Parts: sequence; structure tokens; C-alpha cells
Amino acid sequence: MVVFWCSRISVFAAPGEPLDENRTTTASCRLSRLPGGSESLWVLTGSLRNPMMTDSKPARCEGPERHANTSVMESTVVSTSTQAPDEFDRNVPRICGVCGDKATGFHFNAMTCEGCKGFFRRSMKRKAAFTCPFNGSCTITKDNRRHCQACRLKRCVDIGMMKEFILTDEEVQRKKDLIQRRKDEEAQREAEREARRPRLTDEQSQVIATLVEAHHKTYDDSYSDFCRFRPPVREGPVTRSASRAASLHSLSDASSDSFSHSPESVDTKMNFNNLLMMYQEQGSSPNSSEEEGSSFSMLPHLADLVSYSIQKVIGFAKMIPGFRELTAEDQIALLKSSAIEVIMLRSNQSFNLEDMSWSCGGPDFKYQISDVTKAGHTLELLEPLVKFQVGLKKLNLQEEEHVLLMAICLLSPDRPGVQDHARIEALQDRLSETLQAYIQLHHPGGRLLYAKMIQKLADLRSLNEEHSKQYRSLSFQPEHSMQLTPLVLEVFGSEVS
Repeated sequence: MVVFWCSRISVFAAPGEPLDENRTTTASCRLSRLPGGSESLWVLTGSLRNPMMTDSKPARCEGPERHANTSVMESTVVSTSTQAPDEFDRNVPRICGVCGDKATGFHFNAMTCEGCKGFFRRSMKRKAAFTCPFNGSCTITKDNRRHCQACRLKRCVDIGMMKEFILTDEEVQRKKDLIQRRKDEEAQREAEREARRPRLTDEQSQVIATLVEAHHKTYDDSYSDFCRFRPPVREGPVTRSASRAASLHSLSDASSDSFSHSPESVDTKMNFNNLLMMYQEQGSSPNSSEEEGSSFSMLPHLADLVSYSIQKVIGFAKMIPGFRELTAEDQIALLKSSAIEVIMLRSNQSFNLEDMSWSCGGPDFKYQISDVTKAGHTLELLEPLVKFQVGLKKLNLQEEEHVLLMAICLLSPDRPGVQDHARIEALQDRLSETLQAYIQLHHPGGRLLYAKMIQKLADLRSLNEEHSKQYRSLSFQPEHSMQLTPLVLEVFGSEVS
């Protein structure tokens, strides 16, 4: 009897017995004769795909030659020789069918290690003829596989390794070329992806570095200079504006948790309409205007603070690339009309979402909304100012984005008194492109961030207009204008005239 093995299905064929053709019509098999003295062992390789065949009902086949006097052979077939790679359980350790070492995969139609794979390839290419120095039945293991090459090669053939699977030198070279070509194509695709990634030009990187340095030189986050201002005076009668500010502050405290979740919740949580109705009732007192006129105790201190901030904004502006090349008239026009907006942008760095205050060092320089009302400003300015500060804070801008936004705000070609609109617009466009490139690089999913930042500039225009209105009203009163510094009068003087 001749024994075959194929994909875990044993196939038997007795001498002279025909093979049922119905059971092999869909089988893709190969019969290989192995030398074995007077006996012959035919190994069936491939996979049987006939759905009618089952493991419990073995099929019969006939080899290409009949041996009438064939004796029963000892079954020495290893199942890993013909098991398809896709049928392997990855969790089961793979063992080399030749020496028992750890296998690396199917090589030349059998599961082997790298050592036996190379040995079989070299032996077949050299057409080596080995002779066993013993009895021709050596047991091949991982440790002694180099002792008997004849039995090792015989074992390779026994488990199904076939020289037809060995590639020629030309085929090996073509395979190497194909692998290298695929690597080159993948490297080219990666280079194209890298080229499409957003990046900053050297000029844009230099602009950002210059603006960050300018901000560091003109913004002291220790606020050590504040002690040189006229001291803040918070005592005095509780006026209508101060009362309204206190109500706004208490309401903002109650709503501070909502601010930490969504900027849009400001409109719903802080119901300023109800506050304004209450303020109108409180404002019916005939002495309310007199009380407000005599209660601007914080005006001297905040006037010094604004004057100090204007100096820092001027220093920052002079370091913006291209600003010094503008005419003196355009520089003055830009600074006068944008100074308060840049100050509001810079003050966001000290704004605290928890209690809606500006913390600038010690407790004496922690400014509540009620402190600003004691400098002559009303909630018509402070209400949108707080909303602006909260919204800007929630954008979580990086320092580079913050300084770019300040420079874009300052270099606006539509400011009153500007003459060289085209040149200023070109400078602003360059800064805008730099900001967009930076956002694309550091905020891949933040497509709306640039639009939100530009919207903040529109909000600043409204705040600037309201500030001008209140400053004009304040400056018309000599007892209050005397408290202002010469620089404040110079920068905002055009509004008073």
C-alpha cells in the first residue's frame, strides 16, 4: 500500500486499484516520488477542494506508476509539509519539520527554519550528493543537524521540500528589484505627503520669533511696575455704577462654572437684561449723577495703568516687522486708533475666569469690575468687555497666536487718518497668512479657530467705539480730565476735540 497525506486528509490507494475520478476533479495535487530503495513513497502535495470529501471517508487514488509487489510502508509523513499557510493557527508554535527548531514559515513547500531553508537551497543548487557515514537513518535535531548532511537532506525531501520552488538567480534578482521598487515608491509617496503638510516658511518663522520677543520685552508678567502708579483707592460711597458692577460680579461668580464649558453659555447664564431693568430703577435717584461724579476714586490709578500700557503698546508696535518703514503720520494714526484694542487683548493674559477679575500681582492690583466703574466707566462698556475676555480666554490661544493677533489688530489699513492703505494692508496680509499657516500646523482640526480670532477683532471695534464715547464724556469734566496723564490725553485727545 502507498500512503499519501494532503491537508489533513489521508489518501490511500491499494496497488492496482483505480482512483475515483469524482473525488479528485477539484483537487489541485502534485505527486512526487521519493527514492526509498525497492519501495517508493508518493507524496501528494496541494489541497483537496472537493466538498464531497470528508476526513471520515478517505478517498483513494493511484500513483503514476503501479507496483504490484509493493509492501506496506512505514508511514513517515509529517503533516506540516503540505498544510496551507492560511490554515495555520498563529497561536500554535511553528516547528521546523527537519530539525525541530523554531520555524519561520513555509519554505519550498514545507514548514522549516531559516537554517534548513538555506541548507536545502544550497544543496539543490550545487546538486550535492551526500553520503551518510552511519546507517542512513540519523535523527536530525537542532543540535546535530550539521553532523550528517545526507540524512538532513533526505529529511528535507521527506517532509515535502521541492527544488522546483527554488528561484533561479534571475528570479531572485527580479524579486529584489520588485521589493526595492516598492520601497522607492513608498518613499516617494511619503515625500509627497510630507510636501503637502502645512509648514512655516523661514520668513514666517522669523516674524513669529520677532513678535514673541517683542511681547516679552514689553509685557512684564510680574507687574512689578504697578507699585509706581498712584495707589488704588477703593473706599467711598457705593454709587449706582458700583452697585451695578457688584451685581454683575456676583452673577458672574454664580455662572463661573458654566464659563468653563462653553463660551456660548455666557449669553444664557449672564442675564444682563434683568440687571439693566434693576439698574434703571436704582438710577431714579436725583442725586445719582452727583454721587458718581464724586466717586471716581480709582481714576488716578487706572489712568496711570492705561498710560503705562500705552507705552508698552508703542514699544511692541515699533518691533513689528515693517512698522518702522511706515510714515510717521501713519504710525501715529495706527497707534492712536488701536492702542485701547491692543491693551484689551494684552489684558486677557491676566484675566481670571474663576472670578472675572484681572490679577496683576498682589491683592492691591487685583481689579474687579467694580474697580473699573470707580474710574468713570459704565456697564455699557464693561458688559461686552467681560464677554470678550471670556470668549478670548476660552479659545486657549498659544502665545504665538496671541502676538500675531495683536499685530494684525494694530496694522489695520481702515483706521481713521491712515494714508498708505495699500502698504499697511500688505503688512497685515502677511501677518494673516502667517497666522493661518501656524493654525494649520498646530491645530489640524481647528478649522474655525482663525475665523473666531478675526471675529474677536470685530468685537474690539465695538468696544473701542464705546470706550471713546465714555472717555469723551469723562474728559469734558475738568475735575476728571486733570487726573489723566499727558500721554493718555495725547493718544485719546483727538476724540475729545
